[in-house]
Amino acid sequence: MLDKNGTRQLAYVVVVDTVTPIEGYDRVELAHVGGWTIVVGKGEFHAGDPAIYFEIDSKLPEVEPFINMEFLAKKHYKIKTQKMCKSLSQGLLMSAANFGWTMADGAILDLDGNRHSINDESRFLTAQLGVTYAEPGDNKRKATSVDKYKKMTQRNGKLFKHQPFRWLMKREWGRKILFVFFGRKRDKKSSWPSWVSKTDEERVENIPSVLMDKTEWIATEKLDGTSTTATVRRGKFGKFDYYICSRNVVFDKPGKNCFYEKNVYTMMSEKYQFEKVLIDLCKKYNLEWATLQGETFGGTNPLIQKNTYDMKACDFRGFNLIFSDRGRLNSVEAAKIMAEYGIKWVPILDEHYVLPDTIDELRAYVNSQPSTINGKIKEGIVFRYQDGSKSFKCVSPEYLLKYHQ
Repeated sequence: MLDKNGTRQLAYVVVVDTVTPIEGYDRVELAHVGGWTIVVGKGEFHAGDPAIYFEIDSKLPEVEPFINMEFLAKKHYKIKTQKMCKSLSQGLLMSAANFGWTMADGAILDLDGNRHSINDESRFLTAQLGVTYAEPGDNKRKATSVDKYKKMTQRNGKLFKHQPFRWLMKREWGRKILFVFFGRKRDKKSSWPSWVSKTDEERVENIPSVLMDKTEWIATEKLDGTSTTATVRRGKFGKFDYYICSRNVVFDKPGKNCFYEKNVYTMMSEKYQFEKVLIDLCKKYNLEWATLQGETFGGTNPLIQKNTYDMKACDFRGFNLIFSDRGRLNSVEAAKIMAEYGIKWVPILDEHYVLPDTIDELRAYVNSQPSTINGKIKEGIVFRYQDGSKSFKCVSPEYLLKYHQ
């Protein structure tokens, strides 16, 4: 789930929608939370119960209460999509009691008396519970909130050893206060360009009500790789400032801050001349800034994801073109503009898609045709409004079972 800043949160408070039996199994049942289904113990949860949900792709810290759960240890404390008792189980659901916490008026109270409700940002517990991404590379690329506090502590090591700082770091509100004063690096070159929004898309399972929107959407194939952002902005004396970034990391020059053997972001920047293209667009359309976002995917040197798309080398496909005066362009228009510069776009599957009524039907549509890249199962589909203002994704559980275990 994305928070108000567009950052993906891996652990948060939810309310159980329904609980249904699993035919042939008496000791477990299926809990439904939004569009997610999770196998849970019989009688452990009831409709309307607040609970703590851990999304797929999470890695839990090896501390209590997780360390006492044998089934988590067998999975190396990683939460993945699985088939259990002939049912699809995505995520982990735990009660407040598992942490020694309590429930009150539909919310959860932690040991410090902090109230966590689904109605506001207090629901997010990723940092408080020490949850990270299951894949180490994702922690570097996506830099979840737990990382920023760790980095703050590392930069101010001597100071944060003192008792008042340690006391504040144990409390969510304390960490936020400390971050205001000590959390941000002052290096301008490596700071994220403020005019650029990050690229996480919300999953349909977290917003199932979107299926009620029967306007026409543009359906594009979701590629399994690493998010890549290139942007330019007008500077002083007619010059342009250029940035090439991963999801959260800005690369000042080739090789710096690179977490692969080679920097795939600068490789794509050089291959497709992103800087020249974006400067030309700014001049052509009289823009203050222009941003291209897309996916670098495939290949084995370096290996970006388990799915290589049967490619020897990685490649790039755009999925967002954003102008300072218009915002995100329509995907079809953006693809045509980029084609003029020899930059490829993610495959457009349907320019006028109307959403079905259920998530199961949407998943069936995702799986109805193979990937246009290599003819095998595709990761999913991203759906965007015609004017580019809204978007979400539907990821195939079958793909996750195959490539994300």
